[in-house]
Amino acid sequence: MKIQFNTDKNVEGHERAEAYFASELETALARFEEKITRIEVHVGDENSTKFGTDDKRCLIEVRPAKLQPIVVTEHADTVEKAFRGALAKIKKTLETTFEKQKTY
Repeated sequence: MKIQFNTDKNVEGHERAEAYFASELETALARFEEKITRIEVHVGDENSTKFGTDDKRCLIEVRPAKLQPIVVTEHADTVEKAFRGALAKIKKTLETTFEKQKTY
């Protein structure tokens, strides 16, 4: 499972943050590891230098083997909160997707 981390020019993509997010993804999605080929995380600040509530965005795109990509997005006031929300959404979506696949 390959993990790619992208930030826009308004968010600093420190190696430590990237390592932390990758570690969290690997832990949370470990049970789907054999079914996922790649994960892309896109983090951005939609208001740039202006102040705004819920202006940090985290998009997680998962590419399961033999299926279309699955994408979730979460907005929050911090990058970490947006990531946590998106991670919870993608985990639930993958559980549902693979559970449906079992029954058919």
